[in-house]
Amino acid sequence: MPRPRSLTHAQLASAALAVIDRDGLAGLSMRAVAKELGMSTMALYRYVDDRDQLEQLVVELVLGEVDTEPPGPEVPWRGRVEIMVGRLRDSVGAHPEIVPLTLTHRHRSPAVLRWSEVVLTILADAGLRGGQQVIALRGLLGYVIGAVQLEHLGSLSAPGTVAISALPPDRFPQLSATAQRARRIGADQEFSGGLDMLLRGMAEMLADGAGLPPDGLPDR
Repeated sequence: MPRPRSLTHAQLASAALAVIDRDGLAGLSMRAVAKELGMSTMALYRYVDDRDQLEQLVVELVLGEVDTEPPGPEVPWRGRVEIMVGRLRDSVGAHPEIVPLTLTHRHRSPAVLRWSEVVLTILADAGLRGGQQVIALRGLLGYVIGAVQLEHLGSLSAPGTVAISALPPDRFPQLSATAQRARRIGADQEFSGGLDMLLRGMAEMLADGAGLPPDGLPDR
């Protein structure tokens, strides 16, 4: 395949993402991406310095598709957070193998920074302050990343859950019963249910927030 005279970052990211989607994150290498583009490995170094830069381009390609337009103020704050979290889940969930890259490169990704700014603004409008915002944002990011990994790499219908459901109930009564119930819970129900629990906790913090110290965290 003839090589384009000049490759854009979008073309490089698309080729790297194609490798990841097909071969997993472990399959990503300069050689594999060069082969995907129909060029030599040395020629690829004309465009990127190393695999780390390729990873950054992939993260931005995927997360750049996240709609960061803030939901309207007519939507309650919890609903706005749910919308933003759902958008992130949809984009990352379409390419679950990149989940580890979102952790590694989130601080350098303009897309992640835009998403985080919108979510923090929603949380601030709701009344969360200081350390509350820090914990809430990290909690939401951690939840989305963990939920996507569980959904695609360890779903409730995965062999591991099936095996746990067959554990002897006399030794593992709660675990085996929970695994059996888990097989009847869909991915969307699992995600929305977990998010609801997280947001309920934030709402309770707001309800109990009178007299919080300046950092926004209760005294212990």
